[in-house]
Amino acid sequence: MAVAATQTSTLLAPRRRVGRAMSLLLYLRRHPMLTVGLIMFLALVLFSTAGTLLIDPLKDPYPLAGPASKPPSLEYLFGTDAQGRDLFAVMIVGTRLSLQIGLLAGAIGLAIGVVLGLVSAFYGGWLDNVIRWVVDVMFTIPSFLVMVVIASLLRQYISIESMALILAAFAWPGPTRAIRAQVLSLREREFLRLARLSGMRGPEIIIRELLPNLAPFLLAGFVSALIAAVYGALGLELLGLGSQREPTLGMTFFWMQKFSALLRNLWWWWGIPIAIILILILSLFLISFALDEWANPRSRRSQ
Repeated sequence: MAVAATQTSTLLAPRRRVGRAMSLLLYLRRHPMLTVGLIMFLALVLFSTAGTLLIDPLKDPYPLAGPASKPPSLEYLFGTDAQGRDLFAVMIVGTRLSLQIGLLAGAIGLAIGVVLGLVSAFYGGWLDNVIRWVVDVMFTIPSFLVMVVIASLLRQYISIESMALILAAFAWPGPTRAIRAQVLSLREREFLRLARLSGMRGPEIIIRELLPNLAPFLLAGFVSALIAAVYGALGLELLGLGSQREPTLGMTFFWMQKFSALLRNLWWWWGIPIAIILILILSLFLISFALDEWANPRSRRSQ
């Protein structure tokens, strides 16, 4: 019997994978915004990764890599800035670094929010009161102003990783509150009662029962956290509070302002970065909007 069951599960596994792939394709077909957003986002990821094969990432995105203030040409596809950076290389490396900051900050912030939200809602009691109080206090703090102060104090030591940690330090209250609300709505469901009656303990119930049911919501929350982190990084870097050496998208705008690219009519210096940022933000918003519909049970039932 055990052998037959194993053989049956082995035969059904490919069918399940095919069924999941088909359901994903059908969902993408019903939601063209998600498809367009994913295509745009993956195109940027491909540009920032495969593009490194066309440049010298240790030289071209940095000052004195070429002649200053050259317009786009066959030699310099996106032109150069006032310090001689090859803007084609800057866009490749800068997109990757900006995505790295956003992904790292979003992942850390969401992870903290998941842990605190699950613990708060599932166990309740004084633990729930403490976590809710801390979250409420964090919401009263002007987070961007505090990040500006912290980044100013650490300005000489700021790096890609430390920038992500600064953003992550203020990225968890929103996910904590949202996940707590979701868990509270699931806590008294029948499947959790059956899990308790079967002898499962709290951590096991959280891992095996709650997290799989929260997967769509967590994915949507991660994209929202990524958007917030990208915005936060751009804001700090526009003030010159990012890594002065690394050619991120935000620091490109800082140098553009410092060297008066608009007044000097160096349109390629500001036009191309704006286009890259617009594509990134638009792709993330399209993905986030579609995932919010997926994570909303009412929307899923109505489709």
